Parts: sequence; C-alpha cells; structure tokens
Amino acid sequence: MKKYSRIFKYLSHYKGKAFLYFLFILLSIVFSIVSVAMLMPFLELIFNNPRPECVDCSSLAKASNNPLIHSIRSFLLDSINTRGKIFTLGYICLLIIVSILLKNLFLYLAYYTLNPLKNKIVNQLREDIYNKLLQLPIGYFNEKRKGDLMSRMTTDVAEVESSVVGVLEGWIRDPLTIIITLAALLIISPQLTLFLLILIPIMGLVIGRITRSLKKHSAEAAIKYGETLSTLDETLGGLRVIKAFNIENLLKGKFSKNNKELLLAKNKIGYRRDLASPLSEFMGVTLFCAVLWYGGKLVLGNKIPLEASTFIGYLGLFYNIINPAKTLSTSFSNMQKGSAAIIRIEEVLKTPITVDDNVNGKQLQAFNNKIEFRNVSFAYEDAVILDKINLTVQKGKTIALVGSSGAGKSTLADLVPRFHDVTDGEVLIDGVNIKEYSLHSVRSLMSIVTQEPILFNDTITNNIKLGKPDATQVEIIYAAKVANANDFIIQKEYGYETNIGDRGNKLSGGEKQRLTIARALIKNPPILILDEATSSLDTESERLVQDAINNMMQNRTSIVIAHRLSTIRHADEIIVLQKGKIVERGTHDQLLAQNGFYKKLVEMQEVR
Repeated sequence: MKKYSRIFKYLSHYKGKAFLYFLFILLSIVFSIVSVAMLMPFLELIFNNPRPECVDCSSLAKASNNPLIHSIRSFLLDSINTRGKIFTLGYICLLIIVSILLKNLFLYLAYYTLNPLKNKIVNQLREDIYNKLLQLPIGYFNEKRKGDLMSRMTTDVAEVESSVVGVLEGWIRDPLTIIITLAALLIISPQLTLFLLILIPIMGLVIGRITRSLKKHSAEAAIKYGETLSTLDETLGGLRVIKAFNIENLLKGKFSKNNKELLLAKNKIGYRRDLASPLSEFMGVTLFCAVLWYGGKLVLGNKIPLEASTFIGYLGLFYNIINPAKTLSTSFSNMQKGSAAIIRIEEVLKTPITVDDNVNGKQLQAFNNKIEFRNVSFAYEDAVILDKINLTVQKGKTIALVGSSGAGKSTLADLVPRFHDVTDGEVLIDGVNIKEYSLHSVRSLMSIVTQEPILFNDTITNNIKLGKPDATQVEIIYAAKVANANDFIIQKEYGYETNIGDRGNKLSGGEKQRLTIARALIKNPPILILDEATSSLDTESERLVQDAINNMMQNRTSIVIAHRLSTIRHADEIIVLQKGKIVERGTHDQLLAQNGFYKKLVEMQEVR
C-alpha cells in the first residue's frame, strides 16, 4: 500500500468528510443487514406458523441458545400474541421497506460526501504534477520526451482517477460490509461461518494470481501511449519537413507500430481485468452452493441448532457478501492496473529539483555593479560543457559570446538566470552568490530573447503583458514602438487584440521576434540575455529586429550569444568559446589583430 501513500496523504486533509463517509456507510450496511434479517421472522411466520402456546415447544427451545434468534422469535411470538398474524406480517413488510429506505438514504449520503472528495484528490494530484513540471530545471526536459510527460499528466492521472480514486468507496464499503455481515453470520451460526472463513481466502488467492500481472502490462501500455503522443507532437511540429521530404509513409509506419504495440498491451490488460469479475462471481456462487450443501446437511441431520427458516435467512445474509466480494476483487484488479500509473506519476513528483528556489534568501532589489563567473564549471552527466570559466560583466556593458556549435555559449548564459546551477565554482551578482538570492528576485531583473520566438495562443496585448502583467495600454504601445512592432500590429484586423494563434503561427518570423522583444522591453530589466535572436531571420526582418535590439540594449547590461558576428562588432567585450573554455577575448578590433580563431570565423562569414 506504500505506493498509494500520496492518495492517503491527500485524503488525510479531509478527515472530517472521510469520517462522515465511514459513518454513513456503516449505517447503510447495518440497515441492509436488518432488511435481510427480517426475512427470518417472515419465513418463521409463513412456514412454521408459530402459535402463542408454542413458546415452550422443543423446536423453539432448540435454538434458544442463540441470542439473536431468540430475540427475533420472542418479538414474533409477542406480536402474534398481542396483534395477530396478519398485522405481524404487515409489520415485518413495513420494517423491511423502512430498512431498505434508510439503507439507500445513507448510501446516497455516503456518495454525496465522497464524490467531491475524490474529485479534489484528482485535482490536487494534477495540480501537483503541473507545479512540479514548472519547478524542474531546463535540463530535465532535454532528456524527457514531451509526449511521455503529457501522457503522465493526462492518461496516467485519468487512470489513477478511474482505477484508484474511483474505487475509494470500495476500500471502506466492501471490506466493512463483509466484516459486519460475517459478524452477524457468526452470531447466527459459528460452525457454518468458520466453514466460510476457510473457503474465502482460497477464493482470494486465485483472483490475486490473475490480477498480479496487471501492473506490468499497465506500465507497458503507458509507455506506448507516451510514444504515440510524442510521434503526434513531432508530426504536428514538423509537417512542413514531413511533406517536403515525402516521409508521410515513414511517419505512418512509426505511428502504426506504436499504436499496434499499445493495442496489444491494452488487450492483455483487458483480458485479465475483465476475468476478475466473472471469476469472482462464479467462485462466490460456488462458495454459496458449498455452504448451502454443507449447512443443509447439518440442518437436515439435526447436527446444528438451526431451524430451516433461520438457515434460509443465514443464506440470504451470506449472499450479501458475494457482491461486495466481487466488487472488491474488481477494485483490486483496477488498483493493480492503476498502480503502474501512480509509479509513473511518482517518478515526476519525486524528481529532485536541482535548481531550488531559496525562498528565504536575500531579495535582489537592484543590479548595481557586476556579474561575475568565478572558476565556473558545468558538466552534464559525463560530458563537460564548461571548464573553469572566469568572466566579469560590468554594469552597462555588452558582452558577446561567440564560438562554434556546442562550445557552451547558451549554457554559460543560462547560468545567470539559474536555468542550471554550476557543477563547480560560483556565479555572483554584486559580489553575492546567486544561490543566496531568492530565485524569483534574480529572474525579476532579467529579460531573455531566444532564437526561437516563444509565444502563446492569445492576443498580442496579453503576449506583451507577460513581461509585466499590470502594464497599461500606453506602456504596451510604447514597448511595441521601441521593438519596431507597432506598425505591423495596427495593420492587423483587431490591432493589439488580434489572436496570434498557436505558438504565434499567424505571424511571420520577424513579427514574432519583435513581439518577444516588446515583451522583454516592457519589463524594463537592467540585465538582458539575447540568445541568437536574429540568426533565423531574413535580411529585412533581421534589420528591423536588430534595430529593435539596439534600442533595447541602451543603458542595459547585455549578454549576447551571437551567430552572425556582424551584429556584435560594437560589443564592449567578445568572449570566444571553444569546447567549454575561453580561448580568446577582447573587442572586435583586438580579436582581429590577434589573427586567431575569431578572425577565422569572421572571414568564413564574409566569404558567404
């Protein structure tokens, strides 16, 4: 049950409602037993036709050692004696109706209490996963397939909802029904009930063996479902390439293979899960017939002090156990199936947060002096990305990072907003290690413009306002003008209220990038990080974006990752990285004079 500990933890937050559910279920079970138990005086009245003068007859005396039966018979005889048989029959029927009414009333109240509780548990689980995904460092997502994470957030949570949380009532109702009913049966006939207690565990073992493999097959199905989602995500994101290279059939084959494997895994789950219910019913009826035969033999042979009417009432009570036992076995099968989903969810929730927010740390209110990389190294698993980097970025200066692909430029820039934490050394802002600041306060002083514009399916206004949620319309328009975006925005049908579509696909590349610059500008940050913001643009768009960037960089501290070296000629210092090390540094003219690696890069681009 340890794997369900998170569900129980959520449940513990609602102890009052859980207690109410327990109370209502208990009352429902009690009245259910009462309604069935009332069959005994009914049968006694119909078959034995007791008379008041029979109080001392041998048939009644034979069962008088059982307090429950004695009480029922005393009630029956007293009623017949005082009110007559017809009235007693009607009274018994009325008691059965009232018992059934109360049973179902308390059952409804139990569900009315539990259903909102189950929904809250699932909502909390979904929210915890989402919040954890927001907390995890960028590096985590480089190693995980997006489709797999989406599968855990959607399919696995849905599986937990239906297979684990959905059977919460069964965890209490069915065992409680079985226990209370067995207690009543034990009072009526200890000998028959002991016979039952020997056979019931055998039935449980057989069903348990069938459902044990559900967890394994459920895990396989979840993995395959994640792979199909990943293929779908790649297809939607790469439709242009797929069509351009005529690889539709290749993608069809890949998706079909994953889909067939998912089908096989789900079929295996279905075969075993669906077998649990009919098998438990068959075994329950077999057990009922065994009790019927064994008990009937004892009653007919006068080997137990039990009247035929009482024995039939005993069988009626025992039959009350079959449905809960059947439901319990089905619930157990579903829980085994859902446990695989819980394990996959727990893998995400228990992933260590390597870049943790120092909530009690210092608040970085303003950037006053410098950013310093002191003996910084960063390694990812066995690969060394940065090796002993020493660099100082003075306030108001522009530092450009250049080098071949994989040199460590982006990783070095990512250390400033703590997208990663250093493996060795330290990054300092104004002489203080950034780990001593709260993460929120560090990032609040920075804006980032990436190579690929990241926009959201919303209006232009709301995309710009992400940089400053309380921005006024005047501030939004000013930021757009500085970013050279206002002209194209006002030409849209709905102006600033135009919806830009999924990932901004209704805009051109240059328009998208200028919106991200406006978003960065409206924040008015003292520190800017520009990650190859113009490398994917055409010449005209590049000029407009570069002008916007130049406007944005005025009077700010900037770290620029440059692919096109012409854009960083006026940088205060250019850092040349190769294989994670600084191999050259200086201004554009100084580096050209060194006749080194930087000059070769410049010449290669000029030849183009």
